Parts: sequence; C-alpha cells; structure tokens
Amino acid sequence: MKTYLPKADELEHKCYVIDAKDKILGKVAAKAASVLRGKHKRIYTPFLDTGDTVVIINADKIKVTGKKLTDKVYSRYTGYPSGFREMTLGVMLAKRPAKVLELAVSRMFPSGALAYKQTSRLKVYAGDKHPHAAQKPIALEV
Repeated sequence: MKTYLPKADELEHKCYVIDAKDKILGKVAAKAASVLRGKHKRIYTPFLDTGDTVVIINADKIKVTGKKLTDKVYSRYTGYPSGFREMTLGVMLAKRPAKVLELAVSRMFPSGALAYKQTSRLKVYAGDKHPHAAQKPIALEV
C-alpha cells in the first residue's frame, strides 16, 4: 500500500464563519485552530497547508469562566528599558477584543513557518459585520 499525499494544486481552501456570541473563549479558539490547521479533513498532513480560512465575528461578546477576567494576565515587552507591560483579560477585552481571540488561536499552533502561514488566514472582528461575504463563508457551530 502507498500513503496518499495531496498535491498542492489538489488542495481546496474553504471559508468558515464562527459566531462567538456567548461562547466560551477556549472552545471557540480550539475549533478555529483545528479548522485552520486542516485537522477536520481526511487529507490532513502535518507538514502541508491543508487548512481553511476562518472568520470569527462578535469577538467582543465572548465569555470566560471562573475568575479569568481579573486573574489572567497578558504580558509583553516594548523593547525599551523598563518597557514590560501587563494587562488583564478584562482590560484587554474592553480595549482590543479581537486581539484576545487572535492570541488564543495562535498560541495553539506549533511555532514555525507553516503555523505563521496558517494563522494569517484567521480574521477576527469585534462586531457582527465582516467584509468576507464574497467568499460565501459556511457557518460553523462550536
């Protein structure tokens, strides 16, 4: 028997839309990461880009459980002396709700060039409007 490997021209990429209104942050991120990597397809191959495009809407209405709004901390470094910055999840959701979902999904990927290419197909919007209607996105339930 031979192992089937899909060719680059045989791969077709679809577009999916996830409505994150009143959904749990981790469940939405896990579903989006799985579709972006292509794990929902029969032809999934870890070293090939078999994933699809994912559009997430209503990122500002996402829910979290427990005390994560006050206890979960996002940290970054600006590159300047004394440039260490910390922000809680509650503050981050108020300022940049799309960034919360982008970070949650991108941190579920292994690091590398393929992962960066796959996460570039993630589009997150705070409201319920998105400019990807021409791609005819398929609704994906979480």
